[in-house]
Amino acid sequence: MCGITGIFDSRGRREIDRAVLTRMNESQHHRGPDEGGLHIEAGVGLGHRRLSIIDLSTGQQPLYNEDQSVCVVFNGEIYNYQELIPELQALGHTFHTRSDTEVIVHAWEAWGEDCVRRFRGMFAFALWDRNRETLFLARDRLAVKPLYYALLPDGTLLFGSELKSLLAHGGLARDIDPLAVEEYFALGYVAEPRTIFRQARKLPPAHTLCLRRGQPVAGPKAYWDVRFSLDQPLAVEDACVQLNDKLRESIRLRMIADVPLGAFLSGGVDSSAVVALMAGLSSEPVNTCSIAFDDPAFNESAFAQKVADRYRTNHHCDLVASDDFDLIDELARLYDEPYADSSAIPTYRVCQLARRHVTVALSGDGGDETFGGYRRYRMHLMEERLRAALPHSVRRRLFGVLGRVYPKADWAPRVFRAKTTFEGMARTSVEAYFHSVSILRGPMRAQLFSDRFRREVAGYTAEEVFRQHAARVDTDDPLALIQYLDLKTYLVGDINTKVDRASMAHSLEVREPLMDHELVEWMASLPSSLKVRGQEGKYLLKKALAPSLPEDILYRPKMGFAVPLARWFRGPLRERVRQAVLGSRLAATGWFNQEYLRHLVDAHQSGASDYSSPLWTVLMFEAFLRNVLDAPTDQAVIVGGAESAR
Repeated sequence: MCGITGIFDSRGRREIDRAVLTRMNESQHHRGPDEGGLHIEAGVGLGHRRLSIIDLSTGQQPLYNEDQSVCVVFNGEIYNYQELIPELQALGHTFHTRSDTEVIVHAWEAWGEDCVRRFRGMFAFALWDRNRETLFLARDRLAVKPLYYALLPDGTLLFGSELKSLLAHGGLARDIDPLAVEEYFALGYVAEPRTIFRQARKLPPAHTLCLRRGQPVAGPKAYWDVRFSLDQPLAVEDACVQLNDKLRESIRLRMIADVPLGAFLSGGVDSSAVVALMAGLSSEPVNTCSIAFDDPAFNESAFAQKVADRYRTNHHCDLVASDDFDLIDELARLYDEPYADSSAIPTYRVCQLARRHVTVALSGDGGDETFGGYRRYRMHLMEERLRAALPHSVRRRLFGVLGRVYPKADWAPRVFRAKTTFEGMARTSVEAYFHSVSILRGPMRAQLFSDRFRREVAGYTAEEVFRQHAARVDTDDPLALIQYLDLKTYLVGDINTKVDRASMAHSLEVREPLMDHELVEWMASLPSSLKVRGQEGKYLLKKALAPSLPEDILYRPKMGFAVPLARWFRGPLRERVRQAVLGSRLAATGWFNQEYLRHLVDAHQSGASDYSSPLWTVLMFEAFLRNVLDAPTDQAVIVGGAESAR
């Protein structure tokens, strides 16, 4: 796993400032502490920080083709590179390393922009072809690896694995995009392709960006999408056999490494499945890592230990205090833009633990989206049956009124918490799902933001992100619709962002076998009844794993990777929350309704309401303002690195 960055003059051959490129590269030193390299020529500069995983002795980057006219910097893994090498050799290409990186330059020569269709892996790379005067950027299908870019007014293109590398250039305007702020407070992250800054963008999942010197810069181009055909009617027994085969293949490909390898083990279904299948593929005990919490309400360590004992893994478990909240400012600096998933804290800690024992760790991320595991999926399907019984015009009038007058009752037993259900019933399917996953729902955001902010967003709402994705779904199946929405939004913007930054902070590579695109495609071809059946999520996965895992692992209630925010904000973080939410830095933006902010703090700290998630979202936005927006451009620490100049 690595970090890439670069500068490209799209209009000519202006000189690249070596000191600036070095500063951009070294801002991502944590992503690749083993080696650093630069490639500089007229109008082009590429930078790379390397975390050595495969071909430790000869896999340095930037890496070139035979005549050094093609150069690549690459972050990620091409898992099928061993299959592609003989195919490319048969076409006349000569390999000088054993690395998967070299496959990229030769695949570009052989297949051009279509090379990405041949890659099976997680990747973000930038390739410069001197003969064609072309810069080619690409990102993997499910956006496991990040790639940011910005086209400056003078035609200079900047790119990097993290926003901090673009900020380190000094030419990127730090103007906040108010539409990104709206998305953040709705979703807890800024959705692709937007970033928190007006000038910068994320390259979307499964997209490429091709720039030719002297030609107008065209937009990103898609090369893949998942299609929920649901047209492969397999018997459960046959589907279980095929699923186990596909899981083993995906995991086997991700166990290729020249460094110590292991797995995260939370004790949930997904990570337990990965560990069970790894154990069957390895002649040595699997290294597993988990964390335990001193608060029993959040502690799953006994289940992780049960799986570790069953498969005799080398298990490592650290105890994390339930008051582990000292990472707030560190997380803000790490993520570069507002990010509000509080499970970033335990994720950071488990990556920290894992790095003491391994360099590569397999995870169970993506299992809920691929196999249908979220509780909200079952709730949505139940609501869909009710929505189908009444026309939308009737539902909007009837349930709209009930949703407005019914009190919010977070304190009450779940059966009495009908406000959200009523609000959802008044909406279309896409509107209802967006509403259900929002941190601050529409009425709360309406109160949170000031009149000035509402003028700046000019009627835009984050719901538009979901509408745009839903317009591309070629199915009317209600489960397939929301799985597709999650694959395009939550998985990319929340889960993958969280894991990438937390792991890279500790120079740890994380691989996600449940996000293998061929596995995702196959699951999308199966009927939804094999994913959610009645009140059981992950139906097929659990059936397939029944011989490998005990029932209390497969069928216990999902806990999640949570922290006790509600207690923190009424106890040890009481004053910090009050100072941050009601302080001068947030007020200086002019975007927030100070009376409503005070209501959130007072109502939560008095115990009248649980506003822990909205308050955490505000708290992390304020931390972003202080630690990123207000930080100096030259904050990156410059260290020596190997260079290659041409």
